[in-house]
Amino acid sequence: MPHIYLKSAFLPAIAGAIFAFGSTAAPAPASAACNPDDCGGMSREALARDKAEIRRLNREQLRYVRKRDAEYAKGWRARRQHKQDLADYERRMAEWRDAVRRCNAGDYRYCAR
Repeated sequence: MPHIYLKSAFLPAIAGAIFAFGSTAAPAPASAACNPDDCGGMSREALARDKAEIRRLNREQLRYVRKRDAEYAKGWRARRQHKQDLADYERRMAEWRDAVRRCNAGDYRYCAR
């Protein structure tokens, strides 16, 4: 059986998808916010509790999304930095190759590099 390897860059996305799918499959607690179409018979206090619960859930989700996006941004920064480091390396190697070529051609100023 072949082994399956996942790139670490995809793990946060996979974990987020599993969390999102798993949390939607779970039944809502009895104290969960009501459907706005079904709230007509609720008391003023019940509506206030419902509004507070919706606000709490929205804030909780916002915290989750900000934390998730911050983790994604770390990966994006690392990827950009790697591309920059690779470009710098290629530039330095081209300069070194040019110096070797000039040294071999007799321009001894480039031999000391």
